[in-house]
Amino acid sequence: MKWHKIKNEKGFTLIEMMIVLLVISVLLIITIPNVTKHNSKINSKGCDAFVKMVQAQVQAYEIDKKELPSDIQDLVDENYLNVGTTTCPNGDAIKISAEGKVESAGS
Repeated sequence: MKWHKIKNEKGFTLIEMMIVLLVISVLLIITIPNVTKHNSKINSKGCDAFVKMVQAQVQAYEIDKKELPSDIQDLVDENYLNVGTTTCPNGDAIKISAEGKVESAGS
């Protein structure tokens, strides 16, 4: 029985694969805490943008109806906002003052 020698086979060794996995693991360990740390900032900025959008809808409502909406539900009833979009992305409620100023409950 003859044994054939494997000639110049190309591929990764187990050690090389473990080094690659170690590098990927270290990168994930560094990256994930930074993403979760900035999550509250992201939600806050998203809420600020949503408040500005609702403020624009209040102004459109006022132009069309010649009066300010009494609450956020008026905007939903008149199709200025979609049903279910009356809170910030972070869950803070939105309220409209008597002067027509929009603010989130968290601010």
